Amino acid sequence: MSNLKDGFYTALGTPLDKDGNLVKESLKKHINGQIDAGASGLLLMGSMGIEAYLKNSAYADCVKVAAETVGGRLPLFIGAMDTSFARVKEKLDLIGDADIDGIVLTVPYYAPVNDEQAINWFLRLADIAQKPIYLYDLAVVTKYKINMSVIDAVINHKNIKGIKTADFELIKAIEVKYPSADFECLCSRLDSFDYMNMMGIGKNLDGMFACAPKNGKKMADCNRNGDFVGARKYLDNILLLRDTMIQYRLMTAFTYCMNLLGCEGNFHQDYWLDVTDEGKEKLKETMIKIGEI
Repeated sequence: MSNLKDGFYTALGTPLDKDGNLVKESLKKHINGQIDAGASGLLLMGSMGIEAYLKNSAYADCVKVAAETVGGRLPLFIGAMDTSFARVKEKLDLIGDADIDGIVLTVPYYAPVNDEQAINWFLRLADIAQKPIYLYDLAVVTKYKINMSVIDAVINHKNIKGIKTADFELIKAIEVKYPSADFECLCSRLDSFDYMNMMGIGKNLDGMFACAPKNGKKMADCNRNGDFVGARKYLDNILLLRDTMIQYRLMTAFTYCMNLLGCEGNFHQDYWLDVTDEGKEKLKETMIKIGEI
């Protein structure tokens, strides 16, 4: 069933300047840092990568820079989420024949869809995409939960290759019903990554690995060795950082943490307020405490 390695998969951040242009050298440093840390794969322009907020020129630059920087060293997936076929098609055209391994898609996220519309959406886009499609189950944004009826309808399409979801029950149902399918399940249930690995779900994808690569590597190493107690220790470090970031404006806190790692630029939506001085002090203290800086 699986062609992807177990381990941590990082949802990358997207560094921008004040005008919303990609800070190319920062993205290169970010990617190489993740590869050096042992990431099993990368998701470019997912939720943490603020894909929905990027202008088309920045989107195209991200694809080009990331594909060239990765250079086939590990799987690279690109987010192309949007609200219509026409808008996603434009993004697929911007991706073109770039050296990537898959395109990640939610259902449209402005107006909620039903099962019939979701199935039509994924199948039509899979028909035209030049790269494999991976479903992105993100009900908190789309107000629609991908379920087994959708999986049943799309899993045999030759160009649909997997799903990113936090739904443990959905992953297990897919594995039980389709044990031989060419279909990957990447788990994004951060708080339960230790339990997921104990249950044999070893592909862990999250944006927090972007600013906690050292802990991500140590967690993944522990999981590979069956040391789930040790893995929980490093997961708790990541959760501590996440909870601190939430306390002090999540996305601008993410920018500050990435800047502490030496990656320049803004990693947040352009309407977010800056982190307070108190927040910066606390975030730096936490990054030091968990060993990221």
